Amino acid sequence: MIFENPAGAPELACDACGCRWFDRISGRCYECGTPVSPEAQAEYRKALEEFAARRRAADSTPRSERSKSA
Repeated sequence: MIFENPAGAPELACDACGCRWFDRISGRCYECGTPVSPEAQAEYRKALEEFAARRRAADSTPRSERSKSA
């Protein structure tokens, strides 16, 4: 499960219990022990790439243009 934190960045949560903490060595949720599926990992990587692309686009927009859209 992927959600956005208040800053708009994607975060991965356990599909089984919603916990956001994972053991990186075992690839399992700290709360319930459910393994993170390869599909969830791929979805999270894609969300991170899209977030980075949005940030790059926002950073390349001149300040005068950003203030017009706000």
